[in-house]
Amino acid sequence: MRLHLPESTLVHPELPSCHLAILPSGEYLAKYDEYGPKSTEYGHAVTHVLHSADRGESWRHLTQVDGIYWASIFVHRDAAYIIGTSRYHGDVVIVKSTDGGKSWSAPKDSQSGILLTGAKYHCAPVPVIVHGGRIWRAMEDAMGPDGWGGHFRTFMMSAPVAADLLKAESWTCSNRLARGTGWLNDKFNGWLEGNAVETPDGQMANILRVDYQPKGGKAAIVNIRDHGETATFDPSSGFIDFPGGCKKFTIRRDHQTGSYWSLSNYIPPRHQGGNPERTRNTLALVHSDNLQEWSVRCIVLYHPDPTRHAFQYVDWVFDADDIIAVSRTAYDDGFGGAHNQHDANYITFHRFKNFRQTTMRDSVMRALRRSNRDEP
Repeated sequence: MRLHLPESTLVHPELPSCHLAILPSGEYLAKYDEYGPKSTEYGHAVTHVLHSADRGESWRHLTQVDGIYWASIFVHRDAAYIIGTSRYHGDVVIVKSTDGGKSWSAPKDSQSGILLTGAKYHCAPVPVIVHGGRIWRAMEDAMGPDGWGGHFRTFMMSAPVAADLLKAESWTCSNRLARGTGWLNDKFNGWLEGNAVETPDGQMANILRVDYQPKGGKAAIVNIRDHGETATFDPSSGFIDFPGGCKKFTIRRDHQTGSYWSLSNYIPPRHQGGNPERTRNTLALVHSDNLQEWSVRCIVLYHPDPTRHAFQYVDWVFDADDIIAVSRTAYDDGFGGAHNQHDANYITFHRFKNFRQTTMRDSVMRALRRSNRDEP
């Protein structure tokens, strides 16, 4: 899939968020947001749903869903759901489809999909997982002090697996954690876009992107306890080294092996020294056995120019021995390309085969690694 978004449609920094899921039939659903000068992202946002019946070889537009943004698409008990915000910093909403994504419910009140109101809510297409009899999804609000970064307060939402997910009363929210201004020697600027993750000891955690200068390679692990009611963070031990941690990433646990995988915007040595938050031209497959220590296994996508090329906001899922992914991609298009790396002009679909056996020998950067000794 290469959905082209011409530069003429670009508007302020929030560009399409993409996500995908596999239906019980084996067919794929993907979604992306509408944006640009004619969009309604600040008033009543629009999401588009795509469908593939041939494992991603071809895609067709299925429908549009009004009033949802920055959302995750997931399958639960044979139904498809999309959960996000109603608009830029809107309410938290969820919609449901029982016909494979063709039609979706409309959130009208607290009994039909409006889950949280009364604050400026923020999120991204992050994992929705089932663990311990509950379904989990990380969120933020933007009610803290200062501007971007400092105003994000992280929390976890969860609901019993048998509950009606369209009812607000089904959902529990943890307390909301604001940043500490002195963390990481005063170089911590904020956290956002967290991942609900089952830990090796069977607990729940929220692992967040960290805006950290000057290198950018940190993530934060927030502990979730008491059936999702309590979130705690210890700044002395909660920050970990994570390749590309200052940009959005998705972490999922491989239940075949018990280990963890992510696709992240790792920065190889030749591209270090610039703004780490905007260096997104390299996509790496990274791995951990324990969530604490991460290593780069392979460079799966790369362009040598970090200024106007990027593979970012990547969401992915396991598909047997493969990983399938969608990317917000800035790339050449014959019309001038994206005007910078952040403001992407494509949504692209990718398949990374036999990911468990992948090593740096399979990297698309082999020639670069040989010439520059770019060992992760």
